[in-house]
Amino acid sequence: MKQSIQIRLGNQITMTPQLQQAIRLLQLSQFDLQAEIQQNLNSNIMLELDEDEEILDFSLQDDSESSNLDSSDGLNEEGGEVVDNIISDNIPNDLADSDWDDVFSDSFSLSSDFMNSSSDVGSKDLEELSGTVDTLQDHLRWQLSLTSFSDLDRAIAIAIIDAIDEDGYLRASLDEIAVSLGHKNSVDIMDEIETVLLRIQHFDPLGVGAFSLGECLLLQLSKFEPDTPMLKVAKRLVRKHLDLLGSHDYAQLMKRMKLSRDELRVVLNLIQSLNPRPGTQLGTSETNYVVPDVFAKKINGLWKVELNSDVIPKLRINNQYAGFISKHNNRADNNTLKTHLQEARWFIKSVNSRQDTLLKVAKSIVVRQSDFLDYGEEAMKPLVLHDVAEELDMHESTISRVTTNKYLHTPRGIFELKYFFSSHVSTQNGGECSSTAIRAMIKKMVATENSAKPFSDNKIAILLSERGIKVARRTVAKYREAMVIPPSNERKRLA
Repeated sequence: MKQSIQIRLGNQITMTPQLQQAIRLLQLSQFDLQAEIQQNLNSNIMLELDEDEEILDFSLQDDSESSNLDSSDGLNEEGGEVVDNIISDNIPNDLADSDWDDVFSDSFSLSSDFMNSSSDVGSKDLEELSGTVDTLQDHLRWQLSLTSFSDLDRAIAIAIIDAIDEDGYLRASLDEIAVSLGHKNSVDIMDEIETVLLRIQHFDPLGVGAFSLGECLLLQLSKFEPDTPMLKVAKRLVRKHLDLLGSHDYAQLMKRMKLSRDELRVVLNLIQSLNPRPGTQLGTSETNYVVPDVFAKKINGLWKVELNSDVIPKLRINNQYAGFISKHNNRADNNTLKTHLQEARWFIKSVNSRQDTLLKVAKSIVVRQSDFLDYGEEAMKPLVLHDVAEELDMHESTISRVTTNKYLHTPRGIFELKYFFSSHVSTQNGGECSSTAIRAMIKKMVATENSAKPFSDNKIAILLSERGIKVARRTVAKYREAMVIPPSNERKRLA
């Protein structure tokens, strides 16, 4: 085939590095953005903190203070997203130098409105601030170190502790423990293992090291005073009728144990005071603290929205280094300074663009969900990404990015921005009701139901229908399970 040269015209979407950076910063969480800013401060000599910048006041009453969206700034990988407001090139010329030593002390300071506390955080122990807690195994080994054991017994105890799961149950048989210690078919070692296990089962938390739920509950009941009312009956119930208790078949329990309703109530209260998962008393995860990105406050009857600007360091160009650049000098070091300056400008634009977009989206959400802020979850309105995207002339993927891992502080608590989006269910009068409002109604119904005759999913669907909300039984079950509400047979209690 003969080779030839041809000229063709075509359109192609190109993602510039600056546009890619703007999109990436848009989807970062607050703490990830702080880390990104600190990394750029460390690597780019043209960037510095602007500690003298005045905090702007953004509110719903004056939308003119924030810049308008520009739908022609860029497209996403699929060719559909508009990246909004990649900031003008205006950089102040009278910026003062900042002290580099202040970078690490001030860049992550929290808003005084949010913290609103006079307590001395520095006086707290580092362990308390980190929120870390010893694991169950650590707690048991610490008690083991305080207990007098022979070398063999200590080795057995360590093997038993290692076989205990996070709930506090022993998940290995005595034979498996003997094998792990290198002893097989030895009666003496089995007796020794049983003796050591018995001592561990009386470690704190009480009930740890049990093989089953019944054994765990009996271990805890054994520590009650002998004169505790209905103690012997409670032990008998746990030994013989734990399955009936699990199915809430109170009529059979009263019949088989020959108890009156009042006597059974005393027994149940005693058993319900026990912990079926003793190992969960010791947490293993760190406490995660949420710092809001946006504040919503009601002032003079109007909802006002403002950024939590104190948690994001304010940036500017370092004029001292920028003054070293010579326009007519093509030396390598001069070109490097130019590159750093251009990168610093684009980074500042991208950060400001992220904040502007976040503020616009938060304003739109607060305006649409003002009833929720005033009256609670049952007043939540249906809202999807397309509604906000259409109002702000953005792509839905932009709204999705800016609402992920971004939090709004309201008088009702701190919520992720995605929380305010929910699907809708048609009502009998032709209107719409949000799924969040329906879940709130179901939760309220369950909280006020007769515990002796709890509502079934079908009954809840009927009650919602009486309010004009058409919801199928399986939809009620889905919402109930999402809220971790057990089914009606498990919610049943003795009247």
